[in-house]
Amino acid sequence: MTEQDDISRDAELPEPELATPGRWSVSLVWLVPLVAALVGLVLVVRAYLQAGPSITITFDTAEGIEPGKTEVKYKDVVVGKVSSAELEANHEFVIVHVDLSKEAASLAVEDSRFWVVRPRVDMGGVSGLGTLLSGAYIGVDVGQSDKARTEFEGLEVPPAVTNDQQGKRFQLRSSDLGSLDIGSPVYYRRIPVGRVVGFDLNPDGRNVTIQVFVDHPYDRFVTNRSRFWNASGVDVSVSTGGVRVNTQSLATVLVGGVAFQSLPGDDPGEMADMDAAFPLFSDQNSALAPPDGDQLKLRMRFFQSVRGLAVGAPVDFQGIEIGTVSGIELEYDRDKKQFAALIDATVYPQRLGRAYRGLRDGVVDHDHGDEQPINADRQVFTDMVNQGLRAQMRTGNLISGQLYIALAFEAKAKPMMVAADDGQPLEVPTSLASFDQIQQQVADIVDRLDEIPFRDIGRDLSDTVRSARDLLRQIDGEVTPELRRLLEDVRATVNAANQSLAQPDAPLQQNLTETLDELDRAARSMRSLTDYLQRHPESLIRGKANDPDPTDNFPNE
Repeated sequence: MTEQDDISRDAELPEPELATPGRWSVSLVWLVPLVAALVGLVLVVRAYLQAGPSITITFDTAEGIEPGKTEVKYKDVVVGKVSSAELEANHEFVIVHVDLSKEAASLAVEDSRFWVVRPRVDMGGVSGLGTLLSGAYIGVDVGQSDKARTEFEGLEVPPAVTNDQQGKRFQLRSSDLGSLDIGSPVYYRRIPVGRVVGFDLNPDGRNVTIQVFVDHPYDRFVTNRSRFWNASGVDVSVSTGGVRVNTQSLATVLVGGVAFQSLPGDDPGEMADMDAAFPLFSDQNSALAPPDGDQLKLRMRFFQSVRGLAVGAPVDFQGIEIGTVSGIELEYDRDKKQFAALIDATVYPQRLGRAYRGLRDGVVDHDHGDEQPINADRQVFTDMVNQGLRAQMRTGNLISGQLYIALAFEAKAKPMMVAADDGQPLEVPTSLASFDQIQQQVADIVDRLDEIPFRDIGRDLSDTVRSARDLLRQIDGEVTPELRRLLEDVRATVNAANQSLAQPDAPLQQNLTETLDELDRAARSMRSLTDYLQRHPESLIRGKANDPDPTDNFPNE
């Protein structure tokens, strides 16, 4: 393009017209901030309209909570965010400010609960592992109240049961908590159906109330006749069938547990109401035992050691456990001047079953139209005492030495007067058990042996032995030589006699021979005389005839 072409183009352009601006005209440039301000206002109004209530929650610590970052979740949906956190004036708590969304305004009601979700390991298992990556957040359990609230006291641990869980709470009464804790499982026929959600010590300090929650639909199995028992640990029993180990699950061994069931073969009854109260039995056998009925207080005095007998030891009648020992106390009997063990026991006569019903039917109040008296249980045991019922302490375990109370009849029991019903426990006479009787007899024998003066006897025996030894020594030194000489003299005498009698030419033997000859002749003379007299008896009167002399016929000597 040449310079001449530029001059021609400039000549073709119109001449500009100058216009004078008005006094109130606005430049379009201002539209930009105006629009921006309008947009900002809209956003502010929108944010205001969409904003929910602001609430404050107090926690012991702000561990894991970061303002502007920590969220508030309900069922894993974000319903708010922590705006700030500050210490309470006394530095005891941390106040966390939370801005809820408009849609979550209904969460801020009277009975809502808040807690910090962190990784936890408790009775219910491991929870909150997801917060290891995402960070802690505040969980909420929406209450059922319609009353709004803006200030809450946060929970340090998640609630065992949230308000949106279906099921029922029940109250269990026990003498102690045992190994149970919040989160311990609740079993029905070995199926976990709930958990322990709380426990409180009664105002009088004597019992513990345990709250359990049974999930729906298992809560319908809890009836007004259900029995709860402590299923913690391992139940080991030894019977004729061998050793039996029973436990609900491995979890109950570690963290304890509760189980419930209706009585076998019994009407289960009606479904239990919310917060219904039940006794918590110590084991399954106690829970499923027949109903105890009315209790009867007994008192026994034992004048022997009660080592091995403890509170809770069974009271046995004919092999059936009808009660337990409720108290052991020592008292001094001034009459006998010795100590006595005062044993109190609680028995349940209805555990005797048909036998008790038969005994009870026999207790008739004839003064009131053959009706059973009010204190029929006491009267039944009074009659049994009159018939020889006695209490004995027997050994229940030879290894541990534990004792129990046995009620048994004694055929040779002396009649006892039982005190009337004065509101005090019925006193049951006591006696020694068979083993104790043997032990007592052995002790009596030992006592009698102790009375024998063995020391004196030994001393006398020693003196006697010593005297005997001296006597023997004396006999051996003095008497023995004399005896020896005497024996020698006797032997010499016998020898001399033998020589005097045994030798043919011994004078004694010759004299003896002559004497025998004389006797022989005398005998023959007497025979001749006898013969003559038989032939001539008249010779006794007339004398001998002139007969030749019979002796003339005798041979010459």
